[in-house]
Amino acid sequence: MNILVIGDVQRAEECKAKFGEAHAYQQASGHQQAESLFSKNDIVFDFIIDESPEQMEVYRDHPGIIAFLNTTKISLLELVTAFAGSIQCSLFGFNGLPTFLNREVLEVALLNDKKPEILEEVCNKLQTKYLVIDDRVGMVTPRVICMIINEAYFTFQEGTATKEDIDMGMKLGTNYPFGPFEWCDRIGIKHVYELLDAVYEDTKDERYKICPLMKKDYLKSFTPQ
Repeated sequence: MNILVIGDVQRAEECKAKFGEAHAYQQASGHQQAESLFSKNDIVFDFIIDESPEQMEVYRDHPGIIAFLNTTKISLLELVTAFAGSIQCSLFGFNGLPTFLNREVLEVALLNDKKPEILEEVCNKLQTKYLVIDDRVGMVTPRVICMIINEAYFTFQEGTATKEDIDMGMKLGTNYPFGPFEWCDRIGIKHVYELLDAVYEDTKDERYKICPLMKKDYLKSFTPQ
């Protein structure tokens, strides 16, 4: 299959690692460039639509497109609502946070439970298992992992343990592949913070209220070193 990746080179490499070299890949850094490549590809993996939801308009005039949209910070329904039914292509939400794609199971959300047969067909061709989840901000795995990272920040802020000790304790105690701060570095503090912020706004659940120290690190990430 011909796969178009909208995002940076690292996201394209994640797609190759996940789906293998049997497919042909193209990479576009932005949506305007990507739209010109739609007709040459079978599937689109859009990693950056959550950062620029107004760019959904590029999908409006391409009813034949099958697109997986990164819906970790914004629901699939919210992405399409502003376009009042004018987008007719096959859209699916997926977990597009850095490091989350190349896993055994592809985490996918449907738009109003539509087109499950298309999803099954596509995933068979991609030779990947998939799990359909509710179309909610944060999805499942990102929400859990980012909440754990947030709790680790609270523990560190209270002076209970160092970051290194917290990472080691989580790996030894839960058999996680990474400690929470290691995971945060791999995902990126920007993505962790913004996902938790989006989930908190969606749920108003105190579990997702961001640790002040995490907010400080998030703001520092925008300051030139």
